[in-house]
Amino acid sequence: MKNKEKIYSMTALFLIFDQIIKLFIKTKMNLLDQIKVIPNFFSIFYIENKGAAFSILEGQRIFLILISFIILFIIDRYITKENIKDKHLIVYYGMIIAGILGNLIDRLLYDGVIDYLAFKIFGYDFPVFNLADICIVVGVILLIIREFIIWRKSNDRNRIRK
Repeated sequence: MKNKEKIYSMTALFLIFDQIIKLFIKTKMNLLDQIKVIPNFFSIFYIENKGAAFSILEGQRIFLILISFIILFIIDRYITKENIKDKHLIVYYGMIIAGILGNLIDRLLYDGVIDYLAFKIFGYDFPVFNLADICIVVGVILLIIREFIIWRKSNDRNRIRK
C-alpha cells in the first residue's frame, strides 16, 4: 500500500469513529441535553458550534468551509509530493485530515459542528469540543514536537561538527 493510501486509511478510521459518535449524539440527545459522567468534571453536552474553535468566526460558515477545503488541498498536495514513510507521520496526518473532514461534514450537513465533550477544570467550564477537534489538535501538536526534536538533533550535530 502506498504511503498516501496509508494516510487516507488512517483518516478513514478516525473519521468513521468521529461521525458515528456525532450521529449517536445527534439522534439520541436533544440539543443542549447534558449527561453528567463525572460530576463537576466531565459530561456529555450536546451543542452545535456555528463557528470554529472557541466559537470564533461564529456565523462564518462559508468562510470556514472554504478554509477547510484549502487546508485539505494543501495537505493533500504535500503528502502527494512527499514520500512519507514514517509510521508516526502517517498517523499524525491521518488524524489532522480526519479532524478537518469530520468538522467539515458537520458544517455541510448541519450548518454547524456537533460538539459534546464538556470538562470543568478547577471551576472553569472548558469550551465543549469533539473527537475531530482532538484529532486536529493532537495531530498538529505531535507534528510540531516531532519537527522540534528533528530541529534540535540537527542543531546538536552541527554544534558537534564545529
